[in-house]
Amino acid sequence: MVSQVLIRVDKELKNKFQRLSRTEQKSINEKVRELMAEYVKEHDVEAAMKSLWDEIGESLRKKGYKASDVNRTIKEVRRDR
Repeated sequence: MVSQVLIRVDKELKNKFQRLSRTEQKSINEKVRELMAEYVKEHDVEAAMKSLWDEIGESLRKKGYKASDVNRTIKEVRRDR
């Protein structure tokens, strides 16, 4: 599904942005979508955390640990606090 975003910018900024976008053979819309996607990718903490947890889980599985081992260890650590 496609959604629309309406923004207001200074005319001079818009004109400069449009010229710079053209040098990349892109429309303003294409360039704004690209910049938004890059920003979200760089600042998406949720995706970074999921990736980190996936890596940790894979590492633990390779070492022979199971989910029950992790749960037990978490309970032990919390109990010892």
